[in-house]
Amino acid sequence: MKKFDVVVIGAGPAGYVAAIRCAQLGLSTAVADKWIGKDGKPAPGGTCLNVGCIPSKALLESSEQFYQAAHKFESHGIRFKGIDVDVPAMIQRKDKVVQTLTSGVQYLLKKNGIAWLPGEAKLLSPQSIEVAPHGGGQPDAIEARYIIIATGSSPRELPNVPLDGAQIVDSTGALEFKSVPGNLVIIGAGVIGLELGSVWKRLGSKVVLLEAMDSFLPMVDDQIAQAAQKEFEHQGLDIRLGARVLSGKAGRKKVAVTYEDSKGAHEIECDNLVVAVGRKPNTERLNAEGVGLLLDERGFIHVDDYCRTNLPNVFAIGDVVRGPMLAHKGSEEGVMVAERLAGEQTRINYDVIPWVIYTAPEIAWVGKTERQLKQAARPYKTGVFPLSASGRAKAMAETAGLVKVISDAANDRILGVHMFAPSASELIMEAVVAMEFAASTEDIQRIVHAHPSISEAFHEAALAVDGRSLHI
Repeated sequence: MKKFDVVVIGAGPAGYVAAIRCAQLGLSTAVADKWIGKDGKPAPGGTCLNVGCIPSKALLESSEQFYQAAHKFESHGIRFKGIDVDVPAMIQRKDKVVQTLTSGVQYLLKKNGIAWLPGEAKLLSPQSIEVAPHGGGQPDAIEARYIIIATGSSPRELPNVPLDGAQIVDSTGALEFKSVPGNLVIIGAGVIGLELGSVWKRLGSKVVLLEAMDSFLPMVDDQIAQAAQKEFEHQGLDIRLGARVLSGKAGRKKVAVTYEDSKGAHEIECDNLVVAVGRKPNTERLNAEGVGLLLDERGFIHVDDYCRTNLPNVFAIGDVVRGPMLAHKGSEEGVMVAERLAGEQTRINYDVIPWVIYTAPEIAWVGKTERQLKQAARPYKTGVFPLSASGRAKAMAETAGLVKVISDAANDRILGVHMFAPSASELIMEAVVAMEFAASTEDIQRIVHAHPSISEAFHEAALAVDGRSLHI
């Protein structure tokens, strides 16, 4: 039996980062992972690298480039005689990006002396696992002082909408279309639905998003969500709230979708249907019941603040535990667990984890929303600055959006920052750093921001908290 200090189950952003940090700290480490890439070979990186964060951003970038060329370049004096979409070329580029990054992860594992165990793993005890190799064969038994579970998540399915892998697909299938659907319906107007809808709308699809909830992006600050919904509908996305899907059936050429809302039942036809109703933790095949690993009613592994499970020496990180299903959150949990195994007292400040939706403009936020503060009866102040008043945004012809700062009414400490702006995924990090060091809005007010820049909108929003905005 092979023996290690640490064995990690899952090689996604949580798992492979945990393994690398363990190896850096001198712990003998192995990683077991069952993912098979499009080339039929084992591929680390999990959902994020293979069919999630990275490929979706590659297609978002390609589709945005096309949209800019087709619809916005002319205002800059740049004209084309003709412009076409080569979807197979876009998919090929996306696959190349994925292959390059997964190969990079394999290199990092090898460089750090981490044993690579391709195959499906399950728990045998709190200090041992079994890895069933691809293609059959005798399973390998692995013993370790510590086990870290990082098996990630999978798309949720709807029992009344059976996937066929062609006309009706999940988020993975929506990254593999070989042509632009004429009419596309997406069930779910959350993060995944909006990003996928944005890709295919920019390339020419008529996109309808059916969202069961009555409110748009309820996890986002209300003011930002309202501005985003207005802008996305202006871009041509047909967002239907309070729309509960009853069925989806593939026909010979079209897909029939039936849904109901406050006005009754409706049926629409489309070329393709995408199910994007969230994700579920991959814990079904871990043998959790057999070893006594505690799961909640939704299948998440129960852990404490330091990702310890109820089993001694077994930890769980990433999408299989409480908290947001974010790659960067899982990675930091991996680092925390590795360092605590090495005797350090690392912890994570879950209050300042940034969120991003990669639409155009992007939506990004950190900390509390107004709604959360009202529910907590905590007095606060707000400041808002619209991009329509930003010189850089005007020069970019990207004036849709705003930046909002929320601070404590008593001590001025920043409680939340919310952005709907170009490159918000990058801009939000100034707010994350500020909040991590308990900055006040006055701190931001007194920091010189480059002119002209979109980051000035954050500065102006901080000034607006005290009624001091200079450019509106």
